[in-house]
Amino acid sequence: MAATRLPSVDALLIGFGWTGAIMGQELTEAGLNVLALERGTWRDTPTDFATTFAQDELRYYWRHALFEPLAHETLTIRNKPSQLALPMRRLGSFLPGTNVGGAGVHWNGQVWRFLPSDFTAKSHNLERYGPKQLVDGMTIQDWGITYDELEPHYDRFEYLCGIAGKAGNLKGTIVEGGNPFEGPRQREYPTPPMKMTYPPTLFAAAACELGYRPFPQPSANMSQAYTNPLGVQLAPCTYCGFCEKFGCGNYSKATAQTTILPVLMRKPNFTLRTEAEVTRINLDSTGKRAVSVTFVDAAGEEFEQPAELIVLSAYILHNVRLLLLSKIGRPYDPTTGQGVIGKNYAYQMTSSVHVFYDDKLLNPFIGAGAHGMLIDEFNGDNFDHAGLGFIGGGFMGIVQTGARPIESHATPEGTATWGSGWKKAIAHSYLRSTSIATHGAVMSHRTNYLDLDPTYRDVYGRPLMRMTFDFSDNEHRMSDYLTDRAAELAKAMKPASLKVERRTGSWNVEPYQTTHNTGGAIMGSDPATSAVNKYLQSWDVSNLFVLGASAFPQNPGYNPTGTVAALAYFAAEAIRTRYLKSPGPLV
Repeated sequence: MAATRLPSVDALLIGFGWTGAIMGQELTEAGLNVLALERGTWRDTPTDFATTFAQDELRYYWRHALFEPLAHETLTIRNKPSQLALPMRRLGSFLPGTNVGGAGVHWNGQVWRFLPSDFTAKSHNLERYGPKQLVDGMTIQDWGITYDELEPHYDRFEYLCGIAGKAGNLKGTIVEGGNPFEGPRQREYPTPPMKMTYPPTLFAAAACELGYRPFPQPSANMSQAYTNPLGVQLAPCTYCGFCEKFGCGNYSKATAQTTILPVLMRKPNFTLRTEAEVTRINLDSTGKRAVSVTFVDAAGEEFEQPAELIVLSAYILHNVRLLLLSKIGRPYDPTTGQGVIGKNYAYQMTSSVHVFYDDKLLNPFIGAGAHGMLIDEFNGDNFDHAGLGFIGGGFMGIVQTGARPIESHATPEGTATWGSGWKKAIAHSYLRSTSIATHGAVMSHRTNYLDLDPTYRDVYGRPLMRMTFDFSDNEHRMSDYLTDRAAELAKAMKPASLKVERRTGSWNVEPYQTTHNTGGAIMGSDPATSAVNKYLQSWDVSNLFVLGASAFPQNPGYNPTGTVAALAYFAAEAIRTRYLKSPGPLV
């Protein structure tokens, strides 16, 4: 049976999380008739995250109520091209979101601006260290955009969300109390930093003692009541400790639901259709223009939705898979290094140092997703890498996200792994322990990529996405270096004992690490080496824009959401001010 053809719209959004909501708001403001297709269901704060059940650790973390159901959508995993990829049957290393709002619903709210040098990773490192620092097989490249171009768009997102923080660089002047390594910003954060609990203050004191300059984590958890530029109100955080992997029932965490949707959903020129899974993007006879998408509704009925402008605003893995399934752009070949779709998949590399006291009660259950004190001396190229054998770095510090009782059971070295000794150690350590975390970059490498699996298929008969990824020697050296610095800081906190947990061996999909998957439809200034231009416009199909972290050529040491949002605003401005006046390639 042929798909039912629907009336055309001006702009079509595929996926409705942070980037879809931002683009929907911007394009409707430009007067376009906008339709968003979301394969999940509707979800909002009073219905889905009421405070009577929002802090349910079994429901939301262990039973994955907010995350993508792998029975419907999964991918295959391997470390090396020589291995057989097998389907991921249980969520672990990363936790993609589902339904309206996507992963932005269960994020921590840690909001960063990437360093100016992050956007010129290849040219900057070549200039400072020479070609020997870029090891064989590394495929990093410049972004084709600069920090200065993105600064106003970082600012827009921070003021949309009411980000709590302290500026460290105001118009080139270093400001005490903020991050002295950040790029220059034009104005202060919209709200002051969160109030600090005991563990972050202990870390900050130790950092100062060692000559570092600690600063508060920029936070999308509200430090005070806030009304954003769209007139939407957010409430102060209650420090309940249920941000990470949970929805917020207090309207205290900036999400699409709490910042944009109350305005966007009321607009007559915006329509959201849920339970509509896009299976492919359809091109015209030239292959240079997208004319429609095909989607399937909850009843299994197939539809064709025409549109003048199509914006791919799903999660990175789904963005890349849909491009491959729709045969848009040349698939990446790791053998020849040719092709762009699937190229430069990257992740994040973390480690931790657990700190245990006998004489201090730390109350780790008090917290929020982005509540903590950090240092940035070892991030990006903020330190001299000469002779270290790696590039990249990361931030470190204590971010007290809230020690959920089932999830959190840190014990000192030498503790039994089960039985009465284990129980006694947990009972003693729970209120007396904290953890310094490192959050490191991952450089892109030739054999880390995404493609379509030749064996496994989904319910519609389409090939699953295949992920080939492993940490390289560069990342292991970088992480070991960061972990050693974190251990020095931990000792300066004068604990009774500490326990170092390094990330060793191959990447393992089982333990949770971060949901910071990046790359696969990367941006750049050359269509031979990138999938989209600086405006996130497809080089091959000019009326298709691909948003999200799939555009990152490699993954810096920060959390990605602030840059994902800034790039979405940058693309939206280009569409509004240039593309709509003269549709076609912007570069």
